[in-house]
Amino acid sequence: MGTVTYSAIAISSFTGLKATSAARAAAKVSAASVPRLSIKASLKQVGAAVVATAASAMLASNALAFDVLLGSSDGGLVFEPSSFSVSSGDKIVFKNNAGFPHNVVFDDDEIPPGVDAAKISMPEENLLNGPGETYEVTLVEKGTYSFYCSPHQGAGMVGKVTVN
Repeated sequence: MGTVTYSAIAISSFTGLKATSAARAAAKVSAASVPRLSIKASLKQVGAAVVATAASAMLASNALAFDVLLGSSDGGLVFEPSSFSVSSGDKIVFKNNAGFPHNVVFDDDEIPPGVDAAKISMPEENLLNGPGETYEVTLVEKGTYSFYCSPHQGAGMVGKVTVN
């Protein structure tokens, strides 16, 4: 024989025992008002905490990344896109696609003052040789940056990014 307890009222759970109407009313009021409200409130609080945590994690990690293909799908020697804008601190992922080998070199004369092109460029002797290989850079200083692929610069493989 088990016992179900509602507030201060105990009702036996085996068949044959009937609770008085006053005991049933007290049990209904007690069970209906307290547990359900506290469960709903706690679920709302948990949901709000999850949303707040996810939003702060995204902001803290600068989760934004901008992808640029090196070489078009039809084999063209281009950056896709060749001109784009990002926010300061966004990561740019250059991904080898076709027509390799490629690299990414920022032009010393066409970047914001005070930025060291060597620190943001791939070394010219390093090349992305296979499909899917990547080079990542994060630009912080606002302004316009010109870049090129040294093996294919003469073929017009150049690009420009504006950092806002």
